Amino acid sequence: MKNNDGFIKGRIKSVSYAAKGFWYLLTTEHSIISQVIIGLAMTVFGFFMHISATEWMFQILAIGMIITAEALNTAIEEIADFIHPDYHEKIGLIKDIGAGAAFFAAIFAMLIGVIIYVPKCMELFF
Repeated sequence: MKNNDGFIKGRIKSVSYAAKGFWYLLTTEHSIISQVIIGLAMTVFGFFMHISATEWMFQILAIGMIITAEALNTAIEEIADFIHPDYHEKIGLIKDIGAGAAFFAAIFAMLIGVIIYVPKCMELFF
């Protein structure tokens, strides 16, 4: 069915739906809340360690990658639970794969953090 709201109205609605999902994730999902807190702490640490503009780009990308992966994992879990509320082996596998994607993001973000901060800490302490 075609929506006749017009382009601008349609975009405003899309942004409002996205903002609603953003707020839901930020206020209810513990994995997202945890990652946002860690991201804020790393941002403060970045200012403290005087990281370069390039390092900021990689750090911001890593933080965004983790939060995005966690949000997509949450969406996968929600739809899987909606489709099949009871335990099912395939649904469990699908949810594990979604969690694995978030884990991949976390591993790569930690590698980025190590590359940025280990040399700076070595300079600071040695």
